[in-house]
Amino acid sequence: MADKPKILCFAGSLRRDSLNKKLAKQACALAEKAGAEATFIDLKDYPMPIYDGDIEAESGLPENAKKLKALMKSHDAFLIACPEYNSSITAALKNAIDWASRPEPDEKPLACYVGKVAGLMAASPGALGGLRGLVVVRSLLSNINVLVVPEQHAISRAAEAFDGEGKLVDAKNQQAVEKIVNRVVGLVRGQQALSQ
Repeated sequence: MADKPKILCFAGSLRRDSLNKKLAKQACALAEKAGAEATFIDLKDYPMPIYDGDIEAESGLPENAKKLKALMKSHDAFLIACPEYNSSITAALKNAIDWASRPEPDEKPLACYVGKVAGLMAASPGALGGLRGLVVVRSLLSNINVLVVPEQHAISRAAEAFDGEGKLVDAKNQQAVEKIVNRVVGLVRGQQALSQ
């Protein structure tokens, strides 16, 4: 029997009370409900300098970039809640993706991305729910050989979307996130079955 799909859940925000961290935690719980082994991480726990080729050339990858990449390599898929800053991806998320993309000695290019599956979602106080930022994240991940599921969900007016425990209050939002999670878990299971 195949191992449980291992799903890494995180948000592209550093803010302590981030709406997207709440969303990523919700997705993490739903992944466990779907039978996956899900891990939530906070990018704030992995501070890194802005990607700089000179830093990489002089001292290699920062320690936190190595830790993040190791986590990504050890999981089958990612569930990412993506804040939208000025109609695009956050600097924190782009920087994490960039550092993790850098190969170490005797490592294949994009080792933590190739063949992985990702599900995307967003939460925003605005009317579009972070939809414009998801377009950028989808394009970026697809270009580094991540299979991004077609389903995605953007939660508008997100300041009212969660209860005091950080759970989604609206059944439609809950169902939409669950659909993304189930698609990601299902695809990983399919990949595992093909590799048996």
